Amino acid sequence: MSALLSLHDVTRTFGGLRAVDGVSFALQPGEILGLIGPNGAGKTTLINLITGVHSATSGKVTFEGRDITRLKAYRIARLGIARTFQIVQPFPKMTVLENVAAGSLFAGRASSLAEASRQAMEQLRFTGLAAVAERPALSLTLAQRKRLEFAKSLAMKPRVLMLDEVNAGLNPVEVEDALALIRKVAETGVTIVLIEHLLKVVVSVSTRVVVLHHGKLIAEGTPDAVLRDPLVVEAYLGAKYAARYGAAG
Repeated sequence: MSALLSLHDVTRTFGGLRAVDGVSFALQPGEILGLIGPNGAGKTTLINLITGVHSATSGKVTFEGRDITRLKAYRIARLGIARTFQIVQPFPKMTVLENVAAGSLFAGRASSLAEASRQAMEQLRFTGLAAVAERPALSLTLAQRKRLEFAKSLAMKPRVLMLDEVNAGLNPVEVEDALALIRKVAETGVTIVLIEHLLKVVVSVSTRVVVLHHGKLIAEGTPDAVLRDPLVVEAYLGAKYAARYGAAG
């Protein structure tokens, strides 16, 4: 099976700091890829490089065989790569429906405002936000704002959806609801990249895991294999998880 998205020796420097250092991996259609690593490992920077927020200093990113390394963010979004943001910032005075319709107009190829609103309402039903469609986004709870991020991204009709810490700040019940939504999105055929600190989330939903540390890719494989990797234990998991997964020593 041909890779949907590929990174080839991708590097990004900021002054003397190598935030991403020679990262290469391929994303296969239909998978849920967990992207983990300690704080400062380069995870969000890597997503920014893929989505055009930053340009790679060197290396190449390809999507469906096309070089997208130097494309603007809006062009990458229109090709079918969407993302959520760790800090959720909807348009606060716009309604929930208007927020999602903006995504449909921007990159979902809606032909009119009416069509964008129709598509937006579909995504609000899908994400469980239909009942608050006419409320200002500012009035939503954190869990609802996280779902709004999902709805906005899905309105862009992505082939690949990159989720940056979508569970941050949520309580256990809300995390379980978010997991159910991630699985539901994956079932529609959207390929997912999930940046996550909660290991139970990574283990329960990811088909494969990539681990970054100091900007470098240090491990790649199934969740079980990666969590047993001594380099991962040393860099990220700590003694508690080393004991749990039998990786100590």
